Amino acid sequence: LTGKQLGNLELAWVIGFPDTASLRSSPVIVGSTMFYSPVETGRVLAFDVKTPCIKWVYDGGTQFRSSISYGPIGDVAALIVADRRGQVHAINARTGVRLWKAEGRHSDNTIITGGPTLYKDKVIVPVSGSGVSRGVNPNYECCEEHGAVVALNAATGAQLWTYHTMPDATYTGKTSRIGVKLRGPSGAPIWSTPTIDEARGLAYVTTGENTSLPATDTSDSVLALDIETGKLRWKFQALANDVWIMSCRGDVESSGPNCPDPVDSVLKDFDFGAAAILVEGIAAGGSDMLLAGQKSGDVWALDPDTGRVIWNQRFGQGTALGGIHWGMATDGQRLFVPINDPMPARIGFEPEPGMNAVDIATGNVLWRTPTTPDCSDARKARHGTCSQAHGLSAIPLVVDNAVIAGAIDGRLYIFDAESGETIFQYDTLRDFETVNGVAARGGSIDSHSVFAGSGMLFVAAGYGSFRQPPGNVLLAFRPKATLRAAAR
Repeated sequence: LTGKQLGNLELAWVIGFPDTASLRSSPVIVGSTMFYSPVETGRVLAFDVKTPCIKWVYDGGTQFRSSISYGPIGDVAALIVADRRGQVHAINARTGVRLWKAEGRHSDNTIITGGPTLYKDKVIVPVSGSGVSRGVNPNYECCEEHGAVVALNAATGAQLWTYHTMPDATYTGKTSRIGVKLRGPSGAPIWSTPTIDEARGLAYVTTGENTSLPATDTSDSVLALDIETGKLRWKFQALANDVWIMSCRGDVESSGPNCPDPVDSVLKDFDFGAAAILVEGIAAGGSDMLLAGQKSGDVWALDPDTGRVIWNQRFGQGTALGGIHWGMATDGQRLFVPINDPMPARIGFEPEPGMNAVDIATGNVLWRTPTTPDCSDARKARHGTCSQAHGLSAIPLVVDNAVIAGAIDGRLYIFDAESGETIFQYDTLRDFETVNGVAARGGSIDSHSVFAGSGMLFVAAGYGSFRQPPGNVLLAFRPKATLRAAAR
């Protein structure tokens, strides 16, 4: 695909998925074959992207949750994916037959959200249990879960090592405002996919907030782990004392009893929900740089050898749903930073939803293109908060000289990477006729839902969490016929 083609796309086909309201995972595309999991169906599908005809179906027995990783296990081309019960599945990519299934977590009541990463003889699994929602229950002894990274043997699924973001929680001797015993520390979940640094032998992971006291120095952080041993090489904490659960409302009176006092916590929920990005040869002297985006709206450029801050740039004031939510993208020279900032967040909050480009070498902002609401009658009927929630939360994608991004109000944007000009826009917030006859509608584009391969662009429209418009469609775009002919 070229930038010129991306400004002139047509819809090639649409698939609808039954009993589905949220699409959240990124596939693998090898040649003309897409390996994709519409997670709520509990299946991984292999299909030809041109026709699109199914080659095989893998039934996992429960809903999946993560994106898919791909690579060799011995002489077998393999797919790795995690389900909602914390099990990791290894699948033969040619046949759809299971190679193995193994426990990917370090404890019960934890989950896997980021994609397990297949790297040589290991599968690096991020674990994201935190208690952020369980703590809402006033009778729950908050909180006990914490994040971890688990390394599995790629050939067998056996656990090799585990890194814990903190020690196991114990009773602190304190009680909530209604007298329920409290536990800690907890939290620092890892929501994102690990980033592999082959040259340094490191896996970088990013963490979320603590969910009970005492606060740890691993929350809201970037961590560098030794791939062979799981030992911590360095850590960078962007925000200390960020202890938060979903019943926190900013003041003691309106917050749930398990929410800490503002004296003890900054109460921000400023996770790193996005994976870190390693860029090679960009800093002074041709050294590498590690880039991490936070829900505060902060972008951090770090030295991958030490975690030292090289520069910091912030967009807006941040929110619990971003700021920078699921991820950023780069062309090696520029960093493209999507900002979500749904309204209303708090009194005096000034949102900055849209796409931003940053010069990686300096941290200087090159351009900003805001998103604006579209609340026409048909759209407002499907998205009641269209005037407040229209930012960019999903991981964007760079193809040639274009930046592709999906909005939480269901619109697809393609920006010119040099200028920020919008060169293509498409509204998915409607009903679609599908090739498989399933009734389907588009919705919010979020998480890991924009991807490309085999000369086509794909968008999974529908993410029903956080009161966003649900949907169940996979849309396939191709360059218009005149451009395809000119390319030949």
